[in-house]
Amino acid sequence: MLHKFNRTWWCLAALFLTACSAVQVRPTDPRQYAKQRSADVLDGGGLSAATRESLRILGLSEEGCRSRPRSCVDPMQPGRGLDEERRLSALAELWLAEAERAPALETYLEAARASYAYLFFAPRTLGERALEDRQRQVRDFYNHATERVAMLLFEDGRRESTPAGSWTIHRGTIDVRLPVGRPLQDLVAASHLSFKGIRNLYRRDGFGAEFVAVAAPGEDETGYVAASVVLRFAGSSLAEVLATRDARFEAYDSASHESLFLQGSEVRLAASFTAPYALWLERSHFGRQAKGNMVRRSEDLLEPRVFLMQPYDPERATVVLIHGLASSPQAWIELGNELTGDEEIRRNYQVWQVFYRTSAPIAYNVEAIRLALERTLDRYDPERKARASRDLVLVGHSMGGVIARLLVLDPGDALWRALLGREPDDGQRRRLAVMAPYLDLKPMPEVGRAVFLASPHRGAPLAGSRLGRLASRLIRLPGSLMARTGEIADALEAEAPAGAVRVRAGADGVDFLSDRRPYLETTSKQPIASGIAYHSIIACRTPSPPACTDGLVPYTSAHLDGAASELLVRSGHSVQQAPEAILELRRILRLHLEERLARILRN
Repeated sequence: MLHKFNRTWWCLAALFLTACSAVQVRPTDPRQYAKQRSADVLDGGGLSAATRESLRILGLSEEGCRSRPRSCVDPMQPGRGLDEERRLSALAELWLAEAERAPALETYLEAARASYAYLFFAPRTLGERALEDRQRQVRDFYNHATERVAMLLFEDGRRESTPAGSWTIHRGTIDVRLPVGRPLQDLVAASHLSFKGIRNLYRRDGFGAEFVAVAAPGEDETGYVAASVVLRFAGSSLAEVLATRDARFEAYDSASHESLFLQGSEVRLAASFTAPYALWLERSHFGRQAKGNMVRRSEDLLEPRVFLMQPYDPERATVVLIHGLASSPQAWIELGNELTGDEEIRRNYQVWQVFYRTSAPIAYNVEAIRLALERTLDRYDPERKARASRDLVLVGHSMGGVIARLLVLDPGDALWRALLGREPDDGQRRRLAVMAPYLDLKPMPEVGRAVFLASPHRGAPLAGSRLGRLASRLIRLPGSLMARTGEIADALEAEAPAGAVRVRAGADGVDFLSDRRPYLETTSKQPIASGIAYHSIIACRTPSPPACTDGLVPYTSAHLDGAASELLVRSGHSVQQAPEAILELRRILRLHLEERLARILRN
């Protein structure tokens, strides 16, 4: 009986103990699981699941390591139960947690070095770990630590070999193409920027810290350049890397350097391409300037400015963006960003933007923009031998499209005849020499293609309406431009009195866009120069041409016979922001490259 009792007791005890120690598995939300697996020190949620696991293997307190990360570094020695990948990745995160708790250059270097050792000297290669979450996490630890090292060095004004505690940081390759003669003024981490008013953010995922290098102010080139920063650590083996106290700081132009060879592996460099563009637009205050120049007599922007979005590259084709009435480079925010974000276009094109005073007469702006573009080309390629100086693509929106067309027009003496009512003789040309720059239109020989978006080539009815005339009365032109207008009107008094009256009565950008003005009526009938392909992107609120309109420009004014292509987009007047229009421009730019290559091969 006692034997049976003992056996029953032991069975009950075994069952009790087994129940107490049994593993329990419960369903969980997959989203919560994924969140737990991806969380790490960078998102403020504490140490990652992988590092916490390593701490438990070593019997270390998770809470203690979270509050005092550095105290858990020494126990992470080889041969204590962790393989090298677990050990190095945990060290990288612990050092980074320590650096975030008490920021110091030396501690960030420790985090970057441990990450570097894991990525390039662990037993398995980068490729063998390519699909693992942990490799992505450690890469992010390295990128963040490198970013902080770069920022601390820049803030301290240190550029050459720099002591940092027991460390020495050497200046390595610095290949960031800032404008000539304009030193680095600011270094902005792309991860510290948030963006509003822009549809897409374009970046390249990869190795290194993403920066915007900002040059000192200057002419032409914007001086906002995407830069990729890396740290290299001395040593050709894991032991040597973990023992070194020498780091090398390197920076690369993100547009020119897509990848880098490190320890026998080609790694793609991280980069942000939206950040430089958006930062330039935000700091330039173009919108405020454009509005002020419409209603003030200021002499600002009397001569157009040409901005190079990237440092000049003689080997890349050039796209020139010309904005419309009462606008500025801000009008191109979506289109410019999309062109920058397209890898093929970024590799083959450079983008220039024209900023001009849209309240001035179109005839004046055509000549002024032509001269501004020629000055820019003269500055970088006076002999016009570079690829960048040939087959330019002009892209104009609204009034900018009208100007782009006039830059490639071949009207002969048509404007002289419209003004005088007859062919001009030599005496009239001499007496009216002040008019010659605005009547003797010649196609720019450097241009090979043009794209017109919602452009009123035959004028816009609204410009000649009561509302348009009211807008004209609000415009204030600079005194120097008014004096030039008066000089032209005086010269016309004897030869063309009616023309003199028109010049005095309406000499601003709004008035010139009227569908009743002889200037546009005449030029709209003249041919674009032979050999120049042109395309129309036309906005219509309703898909029913030819009666449709975008609210400002009717289809009949935007349409051009002989266009290589015409795309109708259901949109208001700001069609340059529409995805369909941007995709069409991308297509046209790729076509331009293909046709250009075909010509080169034929020759």
